[in-house]
Amino acid sequence: MGRSLLASLRRAKSALLIHIALRAVGLATMAVWAERRHVGPLEILGGRWDSVYYLHIAQSGLTTPMPSPSPCGFAGPDCQLAFFPLYPMLIRYTSYATGLPVNWAAIGLALVASVITAWGIFAVTDKIYGRRVAFFTCALFAIVPVALVQSMAYTEPLFLALSVWALYAAMSRAWLTAGVLACLAGATRPSGTAIIGAVVLAAVFEYVQWRRGRRAQRPPVARMLAASAIAPLGWFGYVGYVGYHFGSWNGYFELQRRWGSAFDGGVDTLRNLKKTFTQVLLTLNHVTVSLTVCTALVLFVVMTRRRRPPMVVWLYTAMCLFIALGGAGYYYSKMRFLMLAFPLLFPFALALARAKRSTVLWIMGSATVVSALFGGNLNFVWWANT
Repeated sequence: MGRSLLASLRRAKSALLIHIALRAVGLATMAVWAERRHVGPLEILGGRWDSVYYLHIAQSGLTTPMPSPSPCGFAGPDCQLAFFPLYPMLIRYTSYATGLPVNWAAIGLALVASVITAWGIFAVTDKIYGRRVAFFTCALFAIVPVALVQSMAYTEPLFLALSVWALYAAMSRAWLTAGVLACLAGATRPSGTAIIGAVVLAAVFEYVQWRRGRRAQRPPVARMLAASAIAPLGWFGYVGYVGYHFGSWNGYFELQRRWGSAFDGGVDTLRNLKKTFTQVLLTLNHVTVSLTVCTALVLFVVMTRRRRPPMVVWLYTAMCLFIALGGAGYYYSKMRFLMLAFPLLFPFALALARAKRSTVLWIMGSATVVSALFGGNLNFVWWANT
């Protein structure tokens, strides 16, 4: 697997340079907007929304309550325990090792993880569809509507870095590596169940296919079993820890409920989609979320019916979609949740790979500008009115 990784890195060089350049456009737009609003870029990337909780945990530990007045008082004491621990732990140790302030360490980790993610997306796509489609998938991922999150002190960059390489490992039949990476991803954010489920179910699928005579070579059953046992440990370990802290097996889920987050199978999503078509006074953010949700569903159907990816990738995408759309509350975060389902970009990438150069330049240029402006709108217009 080591040689294939080095070969993949060489093949990904141009795609990574384009990805970084496109992300730089978004960051530059944010910096100019921040200057005009007299806001420091560091506050945008590492001092708002969920970043506050990760930095607090990195500095003070998991069980230290948020300072008063708490930004999550409605969720009760120890509200910060809703946030999984791997990313804050890495922030703490990076800050300690480098001497950097925690916000710098947090942003630095996110930037490094985002590049590793882009490389992983290229590697996975290249393995399925070839270099050209992988190039466009990597580029498109840099300009999704909420691409700025890839450079913020959020868990998405780290989670995706672990998840995409777990997918690559599973596709390469490196089951133990896939299990360990899935375990770490499960300790990064609640949606770690997507990559855990994908790795475990893909192992089951491979075994069943062999038993039915559809695979000539016997799969490494022992390693697949070990991977299936390792993969859930991070997620269940942390959920169990929070339950122990609160003295109840469902302590974590109760905490999520207090945060206003639950799973209703998509009822809340449908309710908010209905608002898009029945109410007049809606924010740009609301409309964009609704468009993203509808587009994601269409892309999933297209991806499934035409040139469906390997089972582990399809399962991961389906579970990311299921988690994002089935959750109640935080409708405005669904774009960020759907960003984790990067294989939804495959149909677009396949189309761009066949398009004329002038068409590609027009589409990519327009999308880059829209993505950069939307990121600015979220952080300076929508933020000011929430």
